[in-house]
Amino acid sequence: MFKYLPHTEQEINEMLEVIGINDINELFDEIPNKLRNHDFDIPNAKSELEIHQIFKDLASKNKELIPFIGAGAYDHYTPSIIRHLILRQEFMTAYTPYQPEISQGTLQYIFEFQSMISTLTNMDVANASMYDGATSTAEAMFMACGAKKRNKILVSKTVNPNIIEVIKTYAHYRDITVDFIDQVDGATSLSDLEEKMSKDYAGVIVQTPNFYGIMEDYSGFKETIEEYKGLFIVNSDPSTLTLIKSPGEWGADIAVGECQTMGVPLQFGGPYIGYLATTKKLMRKMPGRICGVTEDTDGKRAFVLTLQAREQHIRREKANSNICSNQSLLALFVTIYMAVMGEKGIKEAQKNSYDATHYLFEKVTALDKFEAVYKNDFFKDCLVRTTLDPKVIEDKLIENGILGPLSISKFDENLADCLLFSATEKRTKEQIDKLVSILEVL
Repeated sequence: MFKYLPHTEQEINEMLEVIGINDINELFDEIPNKLRNHDFDIPNAKSELEIHQIFKDLASKNKELIPFIGAGAYDHYTPSIIRHLILRQEFMTAYTPYQPEISQGTLQYIFEFQSMISTLTNMDVANASMYDGATSTAEAMFMACGAKKRNKILVSKTVNPNIIEVIKTYAHYRDITVDFIDQVDGATSLSDLEEKMSKDYAGVIVQTPNFYGIMEDYSGFKETIEEYKGLFIVNSDPSTLTLIKSPGEWGADIAVGECQTMGVPLQFGGPYIGYLATTKKLMRKMPGRICGVTEDTDGKRAFVLTLQAREQHIRREKANSNICSNQSLLALFVTIYMAVMGEKGIKEAQKNSYDATHYLFEKVTALDKFEAVYKNDFFKDCLVRTTLDPKVIEDKLIENGILGPLSISKFDENLADCLLFSATEKRTKEQIDKLVSILEVL
């Protein structure tokens, strides 16, 4: 079974013991048996024309649904020009730009990406090559613990549970303790932060808009964290920063988040791209690619990789981060999106997303079997309580070509009767009204 893998049986057994399972097949338990044991009936030989037809027939089995589900991954508009540009071979096949003399194009768009992220977040510097928003948040935790030489971190309970799971996984093997701040009415509790914060914690991680879509108010957070010389880490959806207060304006030391909202299609869960931005004081602790501007021997503007700790490459056990891979194709995707849309276009798209979510919320909560959960204002996601069975709702909506909302039961037992709806600028009034009409007769 493992004849193409370099690991010995002993090494595999040691790994299984560490992660606490008996059989390597348990790693794939989440994949349904009918998919794991599926006979794909792959033909031995076919012509190109026949192969195209086979895949066309397979693709036709997919059912395209209208998504009213978000929770960190959103169905936003993707300008068609992006795919035409990133599919050019000089972008598609480029890898790590270690040799600046032949990588000026790649280095330039990395620099442009960093510049745009710095502008959106209102931070001094930004990097590239973060895998996604969850891992960039975990990397920010490493940065904070490394900078403060502490091994404890405080995380708000309103942070997306999927991000929290990644944080906990990263923390486990670095012996970092993860503790939590309670929420009040769907937002991080300042009083609980004030009670729990101490000099043992390297920093505090929060998110806005948070898992419930609520735009949080961080008044007083920076002062409380700074009193104990900790670092303030703010996770934000970058597309919303054209309309809401930026991490820099909240006094964040590190800003992180997921850039999928900047035109990257959902595409079955990836690839996505995270961002990380920080202050000048912390810039030498940053992981990933950092591109800077200099001059060549002729005095012309040139781009180079800069400010990288060599431990990241040659003494990995001493490094704050071990990210070395290049995620710049997705950085280019996001950069083109921001350049094509411009500040006005991004603002308009996000304003439409905000309006669509609020129209959806008002229509759904006007129904007899649905009601609001929290009073705080929200963006893209909204939480609704229902007396109906979430599975009945899900099945009926799928039957009518609609995906969502997300049942919160698996994340929080106290909200087992709650659903997380989402809408973006792509959701029309007609689509929302159709959703509401289906819920109305359940």
